[in-house]
Amino acid sequence: MKIVSYNVNGLRQRIAQFGSLGNLLNSFDADILCFQETKLRRQELTADLIMADGYESFFSCTRTSQKGRTGYSGVITFCRVKSAFSSNEVALPLAAEEGFTGLLENSQTRMDELPFWTEDLEEFSKDELISLDSEGRCIVTDHTHFVLFNVYGPRAASDDTERIQFKQKFYSVLQKRWESLLRQGRRVFLVGDLNIAPFAIDRCDAGPDFENNEFRKWFKSILIENGGKFSDVFRAKHPDRREAYTCWSQNTGAEVFNFGSRIDHILFAGSCLHESDDLQHSFVRCHVKECDILTQYKRCKPENTLSAHRWKGGRSIKLEGSDHAPVFMSLHEISEVSLHSTPSLSARYVPMVHGIQQTLVSVLMKRKLSEQMKPCKMAHEDFAMDGTCEGEEPVNRAATSATSPNECHYAPSQDYEGSISKPDKLSGGSSQKAVSKSVNESEKTINRQCNKPNKKARNSQWSQLSLRSFFQKSTNLDNDINGSSYTDYSNSQAEPNPHLHETPTVSDPSISPEQCLLDTDARDQDLANDSSTKEEKSNVASLEWQRIQQLMQNSIPCCKGHKEPCIARVVKKQGPNFGRRFYVCARAEGPASNPEANCGYFKWASSKSKNK
Repeated sequence: MKIVSYNVNGLRQRIAQFGSLGNLLNSFDADILCFQETKLRRQELTADLIMADGYESFFSCTRTSQKGRTGYSGVITFCRVKSAFSSNEVALPLAAEEGFTGLLENSQTRMDELPFWTEDLEEFSKDELISLDSEGRCIVTDHTHFVLFNVYGPRAASDDTERIQFKQKFYSVLQKRWESLLRQGRRVFLVGDLNIAPFAIDRCDAGPDFENNEFRKWFKSILIENGGKFSDVFRAKHPDRREAYTCWSQNTGAEVFNFGSRIDHILFAGSCLHESDDLQHSFVRCHVKECDILTQYKRCKPENTLSAHRWKGGRSIKLEGSDHAPVFMSLHEISEVSLHSTPSLSARYVPMVHGIQQTLVSVLMKRKLSEQMKPCKMAHEDFAMDGTCEGEEPVNRAATSATSPNECHYAPSQDYEGSISKPDKLSGGSSQKAVSKSVNESEKTINRQCNKPNKKARNSQWSQLSLRSFFQKSTNLDNDINGSSYTDYSNSQAEPNPHLHETPTVSDPSISPEQCLLDTDARDQDLANDSSTKEEKSNVASLEWQRIQQLMQNSIPCCKGHKEPCIARVVKKQGPNFGRRFYVCARAEGPASNPEANCGYFKWASSKSKNK
């Protein structure tokens, strides 16, 4: 079987890239796919985003309302199966759990009733434990032979104390969870974007203090070679491979020179399936056939990034895809398991995905409302066809038609929902007083509804018309009975313009043809002058804009390394320089030893410049 871990950096974008969710999943030809950073909010989930034929899915979305965290993170595990019921496939889990604290589904659970806690949890309150799962960072699935943790580890900047503490708690509690499983004799796979590059070989720009980071120390402490329980499966298969990165900076074009880090991992802890005491037996050695990085999913391909000049700050090449590359592992000698069905956490059982079953009453009420709203719509269309909503005749007709108990006096649908529990208000056998009141309300409502769109029409029809438009040929000459060569607006619904009344037309019998021709020539001359004036203004504006662009271009400095124009950026990090513009080398980021890569030039856009 094949297991893939992939930080998709937005599942919607990856689905759009491949055309459908099914195409995306099938492109991996994998049995289990673990996606991270889906960026899906629970209330926005639809079947086309999380369900595909031939796959069972288990997801977790962020539940926090913290600023900057909504619609962020999120994980989902897809399991390719032939049947979701009575299946003996290993890919179909026996059980699934959202989060790793065991508290999301039943927040009333007492600490002493938690299924896996044993000791050393007194330092964490229940709210703290729930908060660790509130960002949608973990899905746990039990596949009989092993328990699979799909994890999206928190990111914490070096100066962000709050997020550093959150990350510490996250991995501390997560470790306690898998340790409890290992004590029970279970095998554990931990896959996902952990946001930790463990060794200097796993980072492009590792400095002398690189491995002193507390999270790197923690990562190394859980590895077998340092007395821990886990094997880094990729390093076990490729111990000396360098520049094996899975993530690259989006803003610097670092993929051009493969200037990244390896933060997407597959870790394993547990015994071999052969159940032998022979030390030569281990799960990784006996059952892991291969583990590698799927570099074909990188955004930058060798054929379209022949040199750093292609990137130019992202303006010359479109990078399609995630800023991560997937990691895969293939297993063999994995036997089938006993018959079982998909767990209740599967997306197929989530009401918001397939819709909530409606009651018979709600269906009938919605149908009744739809029938009642049809006359309103028809009446509205009649008024629009009359060409005016201000005359007496349309209002009277509306009032007459509104006397029917089934027409036009019901509230819009958004107000109707609140009255479902009170159906007596919708009955047609009301008193004469109620009917009269409904008639008056209908008249006012129809007038408001009619006046509003026609006012819009009047504004859109007259406010932007030029003088030339009054003398253009009618577009309906074939239907004009009088054969007039000019459009007549004398019967228009709009209020007349006093200047337009002074304008003679051919259809006016009091005006001689000679006078009309003279006036027309004068008007044509005025229009020509007006047109030339506009053209001159347009040319002046165009020249001014070109001048401004040239000034802006001249103000952009050139980098010292390549003597090329820099690109402007803005400081987005909160602090004294927030919002301040600066210039940097436009080339893609790469190793300092490569002269084709970014030269590191830096200059503030203001007079107070700093050289980096």
